[in-house]
Amino acid sequence: MTKTEPMDRNIVLRLSYDGTGFSGWQRQNGANSGKYRTVQEEIEKALEKMHGHPVSLTGSGRTDSGVHAAGQVANFFTDIASIPEERFIPALNSMLPHDVRIHDAKSAPAEFHARFSARSRTYRYFIHCGASPLAHEMPYVWHLGRWPDLYRLSRMCTFLYGETDCTTFAASGDLSHSKSRYLYGAHFFPQGDRLVFEITANAFLWKMVRSITGTLIDLEKRGADPDEFADILASRDRSRAGQTAPGTGLFLWNVRY
Repeated sequence: MTKTEPMDRNIVLRLSYDGTGFSGWQRQNGANSGKYRTVQEEIEKALEKMHGHPVSLTGSGRTDSGVHAAGQVANFFTDIASIPEERFIPALNSMLPHDVRIHDAKSAPAEFHARFSARSRTYRYFIHCGASPLAHEMPYVWHLGRWPDLYRLSRMCTFLYGETDCTTFAASGDLSHSKSRYLYGAHFFPQGDRLVFEITANAFLWKMVRSITGTLIDLEKRGADPDEFADILASRDRSRAGQTAPGTGLFLWNVRY
């Protein structure tokens, strides 16, 4: 009888990153490989140093250039049997740049997949409403310089619930087969000099949160009736959406399984 080789462990990471210096989460392949710095590639380089061979990392979703994460989730398979799962945290952090941090590492069943096992994702968008943010805040907020009408925004948010065709808020390059997403809800709340927009869905289209945020602020600024937002959403017409809010204020906040 031959000895059975131990199965590789599936390790799940929870991490954060400052997206300012990155061209998004996803590793660039082909002609673009090496031209752009990405979060996935930085972590895979650290994993390769640990393992002595390439290791593939799967994230819960992609974030765009300049977009941040407070609660990204990713998984990989390790053939190192000697290291306890919690030791991946200091080991990886010692090899990663300071704009990427690992906060948790746990073993999961082999079938766990950071993207396909996720039940919902939550994003938060930070809008600075004061006269002038501090210099170090600038990469992490959209400076609006005024306080919007929170009541009007909240009424428009009531339409962001349930199974919804989100074509209106999909970027022109989005290749998703279906533009339908289940929205668990959205709301605004004040936080010091900031107004925070939080939205949760089973998944998001490319630049969807930034498009929704910009449209809501545009409509609020001109005093539009909340039903107009409902009409824009139902129209499935990208040309009716407002501005796309800058990436600086957006954070992938949490992923639920």
